[in-house]
Amino acid sequence: MIIIKKQRQSIEKQKIEVVELKGRGHPDTICDDICEIASHELSKYYKKHFKKILHHNVDKCLLVAGQSLAKFKKGKIKYPIKIILAGRATSKTGKKRIPVKSVITKAVKKYLKQFLLAKFKLELEIQQGASNLILVPKKRVANDTSIGCGHYPFSRLEKTVKRVHNYLQNLGRKEIGKDIKIMGIRHNNEIQLIIAIAFVSKYIKDMYNYIDIKEELIKRIKRKFKVKAEINTLDNYKDPGSIYLTVSGLSAENGDDGGAGRGNRYNGLITPHRMMSIESVAGKNIFHPGKTYQMIAEKIAKDIVKLGAKQAEVELVSEIGKPLSEPKLVFVKIVGRKRTRRIKKIIKHNLKRL
Repeated sequence: MIIIKKQRQSIEKQKIEVVELKGRGHPDTICDDICEIASHELSKYYKKHFKKILHHNVDKCLLVAGQSLAKFKKGKIKYPIKIILAGRATSKTGKKRIPVKSVITKAVKKYLKQFLLAKFKLELEIQQGASNLILVPKKRVANDTSIGCGHYPFSRLEKTVKRVHNYLQNLGRKEIGKDIKIMGIRHNNEIQLIIAIAFVSKYIKDMYNYIDIKEELIKRIKRKFKVKAEINTLDNYKDPGSIYLTVSGLSAENGDDGGAGRGNRYNGLITPHRMMSIESVAGKNIFHPGKTYQMIAEKIAKDIVKLGAKQAEVELVSEIGKPLSEPKLVFVKIVGRKRTRRIKKIIKHNLKRL
């Protein structure tokens, strides 16, 4: 079933819009990345040794925060960050055993090395999948009933949030940790950004230095991006214990836990004013519509905009056991001319690729 609905207003014409981004050092993003890396490396192993991707879903990850003591010009990690990765993966086919845990462990430890000042402890809980799901890759059918959403183009607020994050991450300032979170709010044409930055304690001399760095970054962002901006609004300069100071540049070192599926969507953002699925993409195999449909939904939206629409949002709903190329529902919202026949052709063309 394909339903196409025309909307009068684009996201830009709505009075209020909210967009969130969790940076690569955020606990939730770390969990998503670990799941995706585990799936990617398993898929590579399966293809190399069996010429196809065997069943797996390693999409559950919990980050349990460690403990640290951060002070100006120094700091100490007292307890490491614990990461528990859980899921299902084919560990045996016929008489051949597959070193699932060693493949994942090697890949995840390599990934974690980018967080130079942090300490981690990794635990794996990976078991063989259910027999009926293990057979799914042989059939090219959906292995779950799920929702996938995508939209195009990005709004001004969505673009701004991404650009500000990338700007801060690429400044080359050693005081700025990898854990950056941005909440963007647009009211009519005015954009306000609430930014959280985990500053690295060893590179900050004292409270005056901390304040100077913060104020300099706020001025830069306001001038470059023409927005209102605040950084670390919980700070109380009379209480050094309240400021966002970390040893490693990660909030996860001291009290901020994380979980897979709670972070950015496939497009790298959290966009509650758009069609959006809470299905996690990370760690799922290619037969899981929670992953594949998110990717295809965005591609369909882009193709519809290329056709001449101003904006497109796409929602795909799967039915477990049915071909991935035949979703139960395709729902499209467009702004612009409703070229139903051409849009249906675009949808069917993209679905044929599954």
